[in-house]
Parts: sequence; structure tokens; C-alpha cells
Amino acid sequence: MRDFGGIVERSPVRVARPGSAGEVADAVREAAAQGLDVVPRGFGHSTYGQSLTAGVSLDLRGLTGVEVGARQATAAAGTSWRDVLAATLPHGLTPPVLTDYLDVTVGGTISAGGVGGTSHVHGTQADNVLALDVVVDGDPVTCSPAVRPDVFDAVRGGLGRHGVITGATLRLVPAPERVLCCTIPCRDAGDVLRVQREVRADDVSARVKPSEDGWVFEAKAVLYGDGAEPPPGTAEAEELPYAGFCDRMRPDVEELITLGEWARPHPWGMVFLPASRAAAVIEPTLATMTADGLGLSGVILIKALRIGHVPMLDAPDDPVLFSVLRTASPGCASVPEMLAGNRALLDRARAECGTPYAVGSIPV
Repeated sequence: MRDFGGIVERSPVRVARPGSAGEVADAVREAAAQGLDVVPRGFGHSTYGQSLTAGVSLDLRGLTGVEVGARQATAAAGTSWRDVLAATLPHGLTPPVLTDYLDVTVGGTISAGGVGGTSHVHGTQADNVLALDVVVDGDPVTCSPAVRPDVFDAVRGGLGRHGVITGATLRLVPAPERVLCCTIPCRDAGDVLRVQREVRADDVSARVKPSEDGWVFEAKAVLYGDGAEPPPGTAEAEELPYAGFCDRMRPDVEELITLGEWARPHPWGMVFLPASRAAAVIEPTLATMTADGLGLSGVILIKALRIGHVPMLDAPDDPVLFSVLRTASPGCASVPEMLAGNRALLDRARAECGTPYAVGSIPV
């Protein structure tokens, strides 16, 4: 069995496919009686075997469904964020933080933390959970900041190690009908960080692209609602429906699937950096990289964010997420070479008080 990263392979003793929280509890108890580890798995979008096991693989894709209430929604753990959004938008509501790629599960991203373009305002997806249904040691538990906060804090960002999330109550906010997407060219990493700090936008991110003259930096500022004015320095602006903006990756993913790139190994390196020291890690990392080290469809992202009370998510204060999302394309660097680059990135990050984002492909 492999995950999206395509680097690590493990063969589970068996795969359990529960259709309810009760069946999850049964599977966990049975595995414990046999001395087997249990690892929950949604769509398997991890990149270094985080959703794989030699014990019992708990396939949670059968736990689906969304119910929308007043400013909140309850979703089963195997529900995709695409399905959550489809359920909330008819009510004029949206989760405050969405992943760039919507075809990942609610339980999976809450277990990882979950970062999106609005995380500089709202924090991680784990910050925006009101309550959770969890199986701990074979027992179903409902937890929240007020009820069993020890469990609530252990499973958010806990990568499934301290309990299996079976359902979540999610905070919702009013959804805009349209957004204005603005591209702001930047000189370097420091300029990107300055723009992300100073711009007033609902959604911010930045991308670094290879070119014949080196690396090109551009920040993205997205403003919600009608009548928004592009921020200073904007070179291009495009107005989109909110739903279309949220699903902006779909055409690219469909093309990558057609080209075979989506099925390649993805040695992703992802680190949290203190904002004041982020450029000191990003610039030397790029100076030692080539386009071949990134891969034909690889992406480099820089994202300033804030993290609220998610104790299991190890990140510095005022963090920046630096993501080198490599793809081992034919004719480019090999997987071992890309993993070595990730290791060097982590060493550089740690020297500047940074930490790894646990969903990345960084040998530690």
C-alpha cells in the first residue's frame, strides 16, 4: 500500500472499512486485543507513509455526511472538504479555513492541523473545530474545549496517534459570492514576507517559480466581496465566484493526472519558520536548488499564518510555512536526491528555530 507521496510502502495485516463510529470502536478494540497498531486513513494524501501501517489500516472513507446548522456543521471524518463546502454554500456559509486542494478528508486534515490561505486570519482548520467525536482506546468519546479537553487537544494535529477522529463539529462563517484575486510581483523572499504582513486581504499566499533568470517570487492576495480594490503593487487582478476560487486546483490536477505527474512520487519538504528568520532559510535553500530539484510539476509556496491553541502542532511563534512540494518527474532529480534536499532544508530550518510540518516527506 502506498500514499500520495509514493515513497514509502507498507502492507497492513488487514484493512478495516467501518461504516459507523461504533464499527470504528470495534475495529480498534479488536486490533488492540491482537497487539496490532491501528492507523486511520482517508484519501491517503500523506507524503511519507503517515497514513500507512503494518498493522490495521482503518479506511474511514465510509464515514461520510454533512449536516449544516446555524453557523456550524457536523461532518463525518471521511467527508471531503469539497462535500462540506457543497453542503454549506447553499446556506451562504463556508468553513473559515479550506485547504487549497479540496479532495482531502475532514478527519485527515484536522489530524494534521490543516493550513489554508486564510490561516493568517483564522488559524488552522484544527483551530476552527468546535467539538469532535473520537475513539480512544476503543471507546467513543465526545470532546471539546470544555468537555475532555485533554482528548480534544491530543487529537487535533496528533496524526491519529492518540485517537481516531470519527466526526467533527465545524465553525462556519458567511461566504462571499465573489472574490478578487490579485498577483503582486516580489523581489525576493523578504519582499514576499513584507507583502504578506502588510497587505489587507482575506486570503494570502505566495509562490516561487523557476525561470531562466533564477527564481521568480509572486504574492497572491485575495479579497472577498464586491467592490474590493487591488492592493498596491498588484500586476494582475481577476474576479472569480467564491466556489470557483475554492476549487481552483481542479483543472491543474486533472491535467497532472493526464500527464502522469499526479502518480509520480512526491517528496514534499515542509517547515514552519519564525517570520523574523524565514528569509534566512528560504533564500539559501533556493540558492542551492535547481528546477530539476523541484520537478516538472513541483511547487514552492510561502505562507504566513497564525496558530491558535493546537498543542500537538509544533510551530514557532509568528510562523511562516515554507513548502517545497517536489515531484520526482522523469529526467529530474531522483527521490533520494530530493529527500536529501528536504533533510538539508530541515537542518537549515532548525538552525533558525524552525520545526518540520509533520505531513511532509522529511527523513528525521
